[in-house]
Amino acid sequence: MLGCAQTGTGKTAAFAIPILQHLYNSKGDPRDQRKIKALVITPTRELAIQIADSFTDYGKYTGLKNTVIFGGVKQGSQTQTLRRGVDILVATPGRLLDLMSQGFISLKDVEYFVLDEADHMLDMGFVHDIRKVVAKLPTKRQSLFFSATMPPDIINLSQKIVGNPEKVTIEPEQTTAERVDQLLYLVPKKYKPNLLTHILHTEEYDSALVFSRTKHGANKIVKFLLKAEINADAIHGNKSQAARQRALNAFKDGDIKVLVATDIAARGIDVSQLSLVINFDLPNVPETYVHRIGRTGRAKASGIAMSFCDAEQKSLLKDIQKLLGEEIPVVKDHPFVDDGLTDIVSAPVRNERSSRRKPQNRSGNSSQKNRPNKGFKPKRN
Repeated sequence: MLGCAQTGTGKTAAFAIPILQHLYNSKGDPRDQRKIKALVITPTRELAIQIADSFTDYGKYTGLKNTVIFGGVKQGSQTQTLRRGVDILVATPGRLLDLMSQGFISLKDVEYFVLDEADHMLDMGFVHDIRKVVAKLPTKRQSLFFSATMPPDIINLSQKIVGNPEKVTIEPEQTTAERVDQLLYLVPKKYKPNLLTHILHTEEYDSALVFSRTKHGANKIVKFLLKAEINADAIHGNKSQAARQRALNAFKDGDIKVLVATDIAARGIDVSQLSLVINFDLPNVPETYVHRIGRTGRAKASGIAMSFCDAEQKSLLKDIQKLLGEEIPVVKDHPFVDDGLTDIVSAPVRNERSSRRKPQNRSGNSSQKNRPNKGFKPKRN
């Protein structure tokens, strides 16, 4: 089966619950050694952990065992769990192949094979790893591909691996773009950090996810925010798995309100109260914009997405608006507006204070704290 549905619509439950039901109904003698009956492959560690947690929650009273394996950590605890036996294995491709080559994992009993986030598997170059894994799977099995988008490469891959699959596409009542209140800020590149702190000091939000294009950029943003007395942390591929998980848990628990992430690391971030997404850098791929803002406005909830655009990103903005089929409303009266960019948008401008949330100044005199370098004169309302 080839399943396509946008982020936040419940794809994990769509495959996890039926797999648990089928395995529960077909359970043999519990004294028999457990064998891997279901394999789920996903591109990132965070998403793998999230999926495994879902299996644990949904299957709490079934007696079925699952575990998750991923790279970036020592393999000892993972191999110990595998030796004891599991029914369901959630894995990232690299660690899966590594432990298979060491003899810790056999896939000869797999009945259900799930490839989640298939489009990002291709983007991240995992296609050869996936084919190696598939070659070790039994011919008789059910294969399920899930993806938020369905480009031709995904269809071609699915046909090579599973032949002629059934296709299930869920069209939501509202698209991500319709559910999320989008705002565009035209700003000189050097004043993006100032604008970010201005927004985080004055806007009301439960939690905010900030997207940076690079790992180094994410670290610089966090450093700037901490100097502005905004509690933040970063999550990206250069951090250890333990550090990434600590930051993600602190964000989900509300201990920090701002998490700065790269696109790859953000896969798997599912925070129920995420009310604000900020694109500090616009993505190079227009579809990534939809994935990003889909981190908020999940299920039937609404959310707000703010995007910063500087002169170097004019073409990226045009590609995004072409994909959306509309222009993103512009906030015209923030202190760091770049009037030189107004020629690239014609959408109705929006006053910053017309946002449906009431601005909330958490720092007392944030206008002084966030004022740019000497010589720059912020626009006044």
